[in-house]
Amino acid sequence: MATLLIVHHTPSPSLQAMFESVVSGATDPEIEGVDVVRRPALSATASDVLGADGIVLGTPANLGYMSGALKHFFDTVYYPCLDATRSLPFGYYVHGNEGVEGAQKAVATVTAGLGWQQATAAVTVMGEPDKDDLAACWELGATSAANLME
Repeated sequence: MATLLIVHHTPSPSLQAMFESVVSGATDPEIEGVDVVRRPALSATASDVLGADGIVLGTPANLGYMSGALKHFFDTVYYPCLDATRSLPFGYYVHGNEGVEGAQKAVATVTAGLGWQQATAAVTVMGEPDKDDLAACWELGATSAANLME
């Protein structure tokens, strides 16, 4: 069975709604043969990443950067996963109130260093997520999981 790992930092109601939509898409009943594992960024480990066939990352944009929790995740897994996870497909979502470009650039820089391959378009939301934003999050989760179906 394939494994989709969702690593998230969810400190607000807006991010909680986005996270729940990603999970709902990833666990849609039409998707078979994919185990969806959810880990908060501060507790996700290199073992989690090494056991994953794909990954979705979720973060707020804090002061123009990804969250410290997601940065901690990357710091923890970078070297243990560097060679073993090259070409790992990933997607991500970012929520911000004043801009998400810095967070997007940070995620892109670290994932490029790891050699991961972006498999889905990023979902970026400014302010309160609306119906379309949550649908995009659902699609991110569903597409990420469906891409792993055997």
